[in-house]
Amino acid sequence: MQYTGKAHKVGEHIDTDAIIPARFLVTADAGKLGEHCMAGLDPHWVSRVSAGDILVAGRNFGCGSSREHAPLAILGAGMPVVVGHSFARIFYRNAFNMGLLLMEVGDQVDMIFDGDRLEIDADQGVVRNATRGGEIVCPPLPASMAAILAKGGLVGYVRERLAAQGA
Repeated sequence: MQYTGKAHKVGEHIDTDAIIPARFLVTADAGKLGEHCMAGLDPHWVSRVSAGDILVAGRNFGCGSSREHAPLAILGAGMPVVVGHSFARIFYRNAFNMGLLLMEVGDQVDMIFDGDRLEIDADQGVVRNATRGGEIVCPPLPASMAAILAKGGLVGYVRERLAAQGA
């Protein structure tokens, strides 16, 4: 899986209520949720995002309540991947289940600045900074997780497996 986009950097300990505030949880439509992505930080944040851009986060991104709407909002805003220092455990699982790629890079996230152009090779575990040069290497995505993402998340993955079994 290859991705190229502009980095949109946020800070540390960004919780799910900042990603998609509770007042917008009246739908599960990713596009509608995406219109309000990061509204808990800045109501106009998403207006700076273009399809294919990449969210870059500090420590403990996605902490707080278990809210499947948070990764859906990121996807709905047009961002298919988040590069972060670290992720809250429940958010990590929800993200992959919803079809959002997360790449955990630790302190190397400090090599990325807001607006940098990133090139990501998830299969190899490489994040290249095309603006400043440099490369971040992290563990490549396990095949089982790649298979889930390739089907748009866990529901698509299970549907295909059931169909293959004739169920």
